[in-house]
Amino acid sequence: MSLRVMVVDDHPMWRDAVERDLVAAGLTVVASAANGTEALARAKATLPDVAVVDLQIPAPNGVELTGQLMGLSPPPRVLILSASGEHDDVLQAVKAGALGYLVKSASSQELIEAVHRVAAGDSVFTPGLAGLVLGEYRRLSETPTEDSPLLTERETEILRLVAKGLTYRQIANRLVLSHRTVQNHVQNTLRKLQLHNKVGLVRYAIEQGFDDVPDTMA
Repeated sequence: MSLRVMVVDDHPMWRDAVERDLVAAGLTVVASAANGTEALARAKATLPDVAVVDLQIPAPNGVELTGQLMGLSPPPRVLILSASGEHDDVLQAVKAGALGYLVKSASSQELIEAVHRVAAGDSVFTPGLAGLVLGEYRRLSETPTEDSPLLTERETEILRLVAKGLTYRQIANRLVLSHRTVQNHVQNTLRKLQLHNKVGLVRYAIEQGFDDVPDTMA
């Protein structure tokens, strides 16, 4: 089935352009909105898989809206599409629950790919922003690393790659494992950490600094 997408932007021309790109790629735009209040109401009515949200929208703004969307059942995956690449904007959006962040200079192809990846539960960032987010989460984390549940060497290795934004299939190719084996390791890790999904796992990995080891295989 086609992914169901909501587009939130207060600039009609930009919103229409994004909608056209999504539809041309075979996605279904189930709702659009010019402000946070409209977006929340329409998300409740249409239950989109992904919400493409601009930060600078009339109240509630994009960050506040993202937090409110996380309270829906089921919540849509949020991809921020903003003109701002500022440190604080990126970090606040991710802390609110956004799974991806693209600046508006991204190409249509990059946008479509990001929507698909976010829908699958992957973290997606405009190049250069991922390292900013990962590093800042590590520094701001209040949870001591030594209190982390004991993970095996392989679980830690996979968790580190999850924190870097790789998909399960990419991790499997990198480590010469089967896709099923990677899934099993992730599920074991989720159980140990008492988390419920990959989004929670990514955040835990970032907070605990699992991204802090250089990737020598890149």
